[in-house]
Amino acid sequence: MPNKNPHRPFTPDPEFTSLLPKNWGNSVNGLGETRVRRPDVVWWASDTEQVPFGAAQKWFYTKEVPGPELTQERIKRQEILARPLSEVAAKVQKRSPGEWTHSLQQFVRTGDCEQTGVARMQQEWAYKGADVPFTNVIMLAVQHNYEKLKSAPDQVCGTDVSHQYNRAANVAMKVANWLREQGWDAKPVTGPMVGDILLIPPALACGFGELGKHGSIINPKFGSAFRLAAVLTDAPFEQTTTQEYGIDDFCSRCRVCENACPPFAISQEKQLVRGAEKWYVDFDKCIPYFAETSGCAICIAVCPWSRPGVGPNLVKKIERRSKRKSAEQLLTSTDQR
Repeated sequence: MPNKNPHRPFTPDPEFTSLLPKNWGNSVNGLGETRVRRPDVVWWASDTEQVPFGAAQKWFYTKEVPGPELTQERIKRQEILARPLSEVAAKVQKRSPGEWTHSLQQFVRTGDCEQTGVARMQQEWAYKGADVPFTNVIMLAVQHNYEKLKSAPDQVCGTDVSHQYNRAANVAMKVANWLREQGWDAKPVTGPMVGDILLIPPALACGFGELGKHGSIINPKFGSAFRLAAVLTDAPFEQTTTQEYGIDDFCSRCRVCENACPPFAISQEKQLVRGAEKWYVDFDKCIPYFAETSGCAICIAVCPWSRPGVGPNLVKKIERRSKRKSAEQLLTSTDQR
């Protein structure tokens, strides 16, 4: 039996739910749809005056009074995003695709981020109405401070979330300027506010990990304890490779995040969303609790993969189990001949 959840039962604040538009959330996200299409914005709109859920998003901003550290992180974010991008140089730097991709490692070595990757841009990743003429997506990952993350849904966790988004935005600006100064157009895309594209699909495509039951990526090293940013560009990068670690199967057997989720938003089964069957968090159940806390983050904090040092050990354990299973199947097949 799972331990008693201290955050249950949860009853949404009627003031917040009254601000949510009808036929929103899951339906706008494309739950149950069989056709592949571009996503719509359902939260984190840059201009709350231009979206039907703007009043609800503004309520989220005012629900909890930010402490001094969170306030400072929010100020810092505005400062980062206010920096002008470099002009695109007239002289174009030429490198092989492999050299371009390898050169991204400089941003890991300097501590600006913990992982980089590259994926070919797919138009179904772009939000409806966004013009994305670029061919490549550079993905950047920054790791959480786990000691702060595990305090979720406390504001200590929310402050670290903001801090890591700032780190991600900072390195995205750096990478974009680095490319522009070498003659290649580049555009940063930073969270949490919605940019031109979704961030999770290209991160999956460039090999950052596998989608977890909680709707976030599980990385074999960082678990789900990381945040993303991206840079769109036409520079001729080589795409980084994907690899299966057995995480998807692990999630199908694990119920830790399910049991920890206060509003019961995490399903035991995959769902059909915009033409793809995948793990999906019930947005309509999730967002009220998310809005009443500092952005929650309980599911990624309790994920077994997020604990420092656990991921690599789990990968080895899954590999051993897979080899043992393959050997048993081979033996059974041989006996039946």
